[in-house]
Amino acid sequence: MITLREVKEQVVADPRWWCIHLMDFVDDFRRRKDPRAVAEPFELTNEKTDALLASTAEAICDELGIQPPRWLTSVPACKEPFFVGGLENLKAISIVESPLRFRIRKIFVLENFLSRV
Repeated sequence: MITLREVKEQVVADPRWWCIHLMDFVDDFRRRKDPRAVAEPFELTNEKTDALLASTAEAICDELGIQPPRWLTSVPACKEPFFVGGLENLKAISIVESPLRFRIRKIFVLENFLSRV
């Protein structure tokens, strides 16, 4: 089982591959549906990363019908909007499509952000 805390450690250790670490967690959580994967808090050290991980965990919990752990509500929103795609051309559509759990923390992604092909 991959935990959210482990993902945070992996992203900090190797930020170039943050998306792979995150999506491996998403796939594993969807497959196992084990609330322990998100039960343990991680240290808040990076506003964007912390908000992205918390929003992802909440969104997947919602999808799976699992109550998100209370500690996730303590992860603050980004001070400035964070467009994960980083492309100027995608900003407008990201604002429209971004799921609620992400928008709450000023994270903007496309609606298929957590999808795999």
